[in-house]
Amino acid sequence: MYNKNMDILGAKILIVEDEPQINRLIELVLLSDGFYNIKKSFDGADALELIKSEKPDLILLDVMLPSLDGFSLCKKIKEDEYLKNIQVIMLTAKKMEEDILEGFESGAIDYISKPFSNKILLARVKAHLNNINFSSQSYQNIKIDDSKKAVTIDNKEVELTKFEYKILKIFVSNVGTVFSRPQLLSYLRGRFRV
Repeated sequence: MYNKNMDILGAKILIVEDEPQINRLIELVLLSDGFYNIKKSFDGADALELIKSEKPDLILLDVMLPSLDGFSLCKKIKEDEYLKNIQVIMLTAKKMEEDILEGFESGAIDYISKPFSNKILLARVKAHLNNINFSSQSYQNIKIDDSKKAVTIDNKEVELTKFEYKILKIFVSNVGTVFSRPQLLSYLRGRFRV
């Protein structure tokens, strides 16, 4: 049976927060709930480069950042044809009505004020990730349909064993990431911590 929750746990999430303790706290909250594909940035300009190379599924974005503030970064993401579908949640201490409105006007899909509840943060992350279609993924000429457990290359179906399918899926979901043998074995054994 198709399990949507397994798909969202593998979502690429980027935390953009300049305070190291808060950045780490957000990471730990996500890890504790089973998310494992997490990247971090502490600067707006660096985050933009990371976003262009990694294309995360969801960004948790602070507003007050060095180099490039969160509102400007969000606008740049939404103006870019390649990046505009990335889900952006503002996570900031700026909680005046005009700040919240500016967050939504810049393209954010949600706005969470600090201090935040860990449970509310996770609920909102999951709610927004559930709006993304993870059941069908592709990379160049390879297409993976997770609902059917089917793989096609150049529109020709390819037969794979269960393990081959799982390994291909993790590679297509994480292009550019290098995995160790223990990480892949952990994934194959169902621990989903790659």
